[in-house]
Amino acid sequence: MNLFDFFRGRQKTASASVAKERLQIIVAHERGQRSTPDYLPAMQQELLEVIRKYVNIGNDDVQVALENQGSCSILELNITLPDR
Repeated sequence: MNLFDFFRGRQKTASASVAKERLQIIVAHERGQRSTPDYLPAMQQELLEVIRKYVNIGNDDVQVALENQGSCSILELNITLPDR
């Protein structure tokens, strides 16, 4: 019986190790997708509303992006304005 217990215990350890590795991959993937702050979509919508007070533009004409470079964060705003 000890021989069977030895293999069962080893199998649980191996499966626990595999599960841990998979969880680490999932967590890393989720962190990668959450690189943009939650406030960017709201900021983009508010900017769109302010710009629409002065210029007629569509929803896709304003893009907001946040880029991290070391200790500095850069907010990039691209607006496609219509021709006069």
